[in-house]
Amino acid sequence: MKIKKALVGLLVFITLLFVYYYIHIRFLKVDVVFYSAILDGVLASMTAAIILITIPYFKIFTAFEKIQMVIIWILGSYIFAISIPAVLDRSLSFYILEKIQQRGGGILKSGFEEVFTKEYVKEHRLVDVRLTEQESSGTIVIENGCVKLTKRGQNLATFGRFFRKNLLPKHRLLMGEYTDDLTDPFGHASIEDNIKFDYLCK
Repeated sequence: MKIKKALVGLLVFITLLFVYYYIHIRFLKVDVVFYSAILDGVLASMTAAIILITIPYFKIFTAFEKIQMVIIWILGSYIFAISIPAVLDRSLSFYILEKIQQRGGGILKSGFEEVFTKEYVKEHRLVDVRLTEQESSGTIVIENGCVKLTKRGQNLATFGRFFRKNLLPKHRLLMGEYTDDLTDPFGHASIEDNIKFDYLCK
């Protein structure tokens, strides 16, 4: 009986999650897709928790069991936010599939650099989206056209570099070859030597 009612509670939560999410994306302003989806999940969890507490149908559950259910719902909403809307919004992998489909089902491998530089960045307003996300996250500030790291941004960049260099795969398959190139992408001195950086803030 408890399992059946727990599944009913889960169904109530999932329904609320999709209702909140749909209303949010259709009728309200969204700054960052991931954050808005997280908010929808929290609202759905809290609404479902009120239903769980107030409706006699769920009185079979102890207070501890109800707390567990709410925690599971909150974790589920996080999984939803990061696995579906955030992935689809950010994913280069999905873009590749969609672009191949758009171009009739096939693109020359040699043409992908042009696809990324001339189409992907423009079509997805990639710079605008990512700068908006970072500014909303408090990791950058934009002053007089200059994008600067905040202290939080500095800390995250330092953590990211450390994790990339020390805790990402050293033997990763890239086009038939296992390499550690992506553990230190800034470490290719030959690339750096051939680029004149004219985009630095004065």
